Amino acid sequence: MTDERITSLRATAHPLRLRMLSLLTGSAMSAAEVARELDISHANASYHLRQLLDADLVVVEGEERIRGGVAKRYRYPVDRPEPDPSDNDLSAQVEAMCSELLRRFQLRQPGKGNFTDAELWVTPEIWQQALDLVTRGSMLIHEQAQRPRTKGTIPVNLTVAGFRMEKP
Repeated sequence: MTDERITSLRATAHPLRLRMLSLLTGSAMSAAEVARELDISHANASYHLRQLLDADLVVVEGEERIRGGVAKRYRYPVDRPEPDPSDNDLSAQVEAMCSELLRRFQLRQPGKGNFTDAELWVTPEIWQQALDLVTRGSMLIHEQAQRPRTKGTIPVNLTVAGFRMEKP
């Protein structure tokens, strides 16, 4: 595994960085904007954005002059293919996702949603159909993501873990 790939996978194994990637899906933002939205310090936001940039998970979409300095605007390019993680890296990512899901669950609104937990046996064809639908839904929500608090939008969560299992 290359050093770049290891850096990329490790960068996503942090709940705060997962939140940043989600945030930067909807629009490019500066470290100060990310800090305000996530209620963290500017220095903390800058540090984690640099980690994501070094891991090639975000891009600098532009720069703007602010009070005599230059602020970079970062964006998460959702159309970029992601590397296949090792089992150790994937375990760390799943742990970060679980932690983040628990945080988001506390923010849920009562009402309609979808909660599914299933360990089932299906044909390979049905599995592929289900996986294709979930992938399409994930791409739709990422492609249509808006800047936080845009008028007419609502905050939502979509956490998906679909995978084939070994036969017992």
